[in-house]
Amino acid sequence: MSKYFEVNDRSCLSPSKVCTTSHHASGAQVVSAMAGGRDRVGYLLKQLQRASCMCPAHSHTYTQGIEHAATGKTDYAFEMAVSSIRYGEGVTKELGMDLQNLGVKKVCVMTDKNLCRLPPMQAVLDSLTKNGINFQIYDNVRVEPTDQSFMDAIEFAKKGEFDSYVALGGGSVIDTCKTADLYASSPESDFLDYVNAPIGKGKPVKFALKPLIAVPTTAGTGSETTGVAIFDYKELKVKTGIASRAIKPFLGLIDPLHTLHMPKHVTANGGFDVLCHALESYTALPYNQRSPCPSNPMNRPAYQGSNPISDIWAIHALRIVAKYLKRAIRDPEDKEARANMHLASASAGIGFGNAGVHLCHGMSYPISGLVKNYKAKDYNVDHPLVPHGLSVVLTSPAVFTFTAPMCPERHLEAAQIMGADISTAKTKDAGLVLADTLRKFLFDLNVDDGLSALGYSNDDIPSLVKGTLPQERVTKLSPRPQTEEELSALFEASMKLY
Repeated sequence: MSKYFEVNDRSCLSPSKVCTTSHHASGAQVVSAMAGGRDRVGYLLKQLQRASCMCPAHSHTYTQGIEHAATGKTDYAFEMAVSSIRYGEGVTKELGMDLQNLGVKKVCVMTDKNLCRLPPMQAVLDSLTKNGINFQIYDNVRVEPTDQSFMDAIEFAKKGEFDSYVALGGGSVIDTCKTADLYASSPESDFLDYVNAPIGKGKPVKFALKPLIAVPTTAGTGSETTGVAIFDYKELKVKTGIASRAIKPFLGLIDPLHTLHMPKHVTANGGFDVLCHALESYTALPYNQRSPCPSNPMNRPAYQGSNPISDIWAIHALRIVAKYLKRAIRDPEDKEARANMHLASASAGIGFGNAGVHLCHGMSYPISGLVKNYKAKDYNVDHPLVPHGLSVVLTSPAVFTFTAPMCPERHLEAAQIMGADISTAKTKDAGLVLADTLRKFLFDLNVDDGLSALGYSNDDIPSLVKGTLPQERVTKLSPRPQTEEELSALFEASMKLY
């Protein structure tokens, strides 16, 4: 049997303080820490419930779907778009042959300065050289890209007049390469033309891009499968992005050998991103409750809401995370665990790349964008940095406590997969059960105790809420709508986890 396998869908339209051992706290201390976090979230949500108008027009016990259904303008269809995927140990050696088969003449290889010195880059260069591929290297990709770093890469791509692209790295590299390909393919376009509304114009992409082959070296973003590119928009100090099926890679080469070079904190934070991709896409507003219904299929968003196919990929990814993430963090030589997390990243990417994410991601963007002095371990950068996966997971206990009333069975199912005993759990407690399960998971890995550990305080909440409000592309996929007051309460509840 071949050691490779390949998934094809070319017909589609175009860190934290993680230790290698668990806490030495007693069982009573763990229970006490979990209870403290649960009590804070519960109290804040009860206060919100008391303050809210309970009439059907305003009460959040009514889902967005019911409200939208009354207008008759919800969508009726969903679409699955995914890059072709090839997986196998050592599969990077096929890269040069793939480019040769495409008949390309000039390839842009994008990566970052850290990866330039590591074996994955050498594997890429060996394959390109062996197959006589003409290429130029751009290694100035910024970890957690900004609009300026995107524009620098775009300028390089325009000048180079490349006919194909290779992205070697994590989400930062792959997203930068997607964006460079997009704007080099439409050099007259303004940068904000394709950036998500309301920050940008959110125009549909109506032209063909050059083929891009992604070679992911981290297990987190799943960017090799999606039509999404995320960046910090410095003017507003928030993250936003570009979302279009047209920018998804032509091919993703998933080589588990590359994950062996990830430091443990990078492994952890990537894994937290996979975890939240799976949880958020599975609990997102269903696709047939999302509005408006597009007048043209070209305008159907990449993030469409939970759907039967994305559900399968999300649950599969969640099971892998539950089984292998702790192992992958604690033992960098555990090839089985790291290889499975690499697959989980792609699996979750296929799921959320079509279903979308919601509040954990929407709230994470200002958490990263407003970073003060926090510098994550194992990230060789010269600027303050809150890794994306960490910024996402720290709000997850509060978020899923909040969203659970809309689809409690899914929240309980997720908690069970993550190791909770739900045999006596009540439906009304689904959110608290999942939140406690997540807190214990993070506590066992000695993850930072909430947003306060990143340097935030309650004084920062208005700015964090302000940075979340423009993230409508994802926040509107929450199964439960949210007011500014509720977002404030969720940030407050996330200041401390334990």
